[in-house]
Amino acid sequence: MDVTEETPAFAGLLDLASARVGAAALEASDEFFAPKENLLKPGRGIFIPDKYTDHGKWMDGWETRRRRTPGHDWCVIRLGYPGTIRGVDIDTNHFVGNYPERASVDAAAGRLDASPENLDWQEILAPIELGPSRQNMFAVDDDRRWTHLRLNIYPDGGVARFRAYGYAVPQRKFSPDDVVDLACVENGGVALLCSDQCFGHMNNMLMPDRPVNMGDGWETRRRRGPGFDWAVVRLGEPGQLEYVEVDTTHFKGNYPGRCSVEACLAEGETREGFEAERCTWMEIVPEQALQADSIHRFDLNAGDRGPFTHVRLNIFPDGGVARFRVFGYPATENKEGRL
Repeated sequence: MDVTEETPAFAGLLDLASARVGAAALEASDEFFAPKENLLKPGRGIFIPDKYTDHGKWMDGWETRRRRTPGHDWCVIRLGYPGTIRGVDIDTNHFVGNYPERASVDAAAGRLDASPENLDWQEILAPIELGPSRQNMFAVDDDRRWTHLRLNIYPDGGVARFRAYGYAVPQRKFSPDDVVDLACVENGGVALLCSDQCFGHMNNMLMPDRPVNMGDGWETRRRRGPGFDWAVVRLGEPGQLEYVEVDTTHFKGNYPGRCSVEACLAEGETREGFEAERCTWMEIVPEQALQADSIHRFDLNAGDRGPFTHVRLNIFPDGGVARFRVFGYPATENKEGRL
């Protein structure tokens, strides 16, 4: 299962600073030319050469006025889900003569409705040089759980998009008697690897809500050679699994013909160092035919329930999946109190 890695591994994780998952830009020191909310929008931003506003050139990002006093500009973001940050992308797309010289990131943990001035801020990315019109990606080595981030730019300028990639860390602990969707992003699940995601990101299929359209799922390109497509999901907690759901809602002329599901127990694997080929995979759902625009439920046999930490969804030969659910009993015990 060879995958060409064109970006850092952390960029495949969940963007906790996306408006898609409920993140919000709360406050900014200045947003004279372009509003802070643009930072959290999808895509990398567009450029319209002849578009202007009363304040000047229209830009698809967050842009402050030229600073004439000491200090620097900043924007406070409440994460969509509290979680750990493994890397950030400070994207200056289309900002060429007006991008910040440097940037840093602070983080805080507190109530989601807390005022930014009442939070205890900790630096997780020291001031670092940025480049013009590019994705500036920086790894973050920090395992703490955060609720808010503060993007600092020095001394001023414009940023098109801000991404904070990592893992959601649920606020509540699940009881061993709770059957929950262990793959859902709000429960800490995350898609780590996939064969292809040409038309839709793999983490889309782990979102808690219903898909809104065909673009709100995981979709691969049309396969012209042998093989099949796949995606590996790290469960939010190890669990004894009960059943899985493969949802092809909105996929009608491009749903997979068949699917299968495998699982493994990867004890001791680091989050970013997961290597699928080193695991012993167990088939828990044999190849099954799929239908267009449908929710498919597959109950697991008693001997195929784990415990497991990762699952791999295989689709034959290619296509789109709107949602992938993995229901089971979390943590180290099952409902009978034993592994």
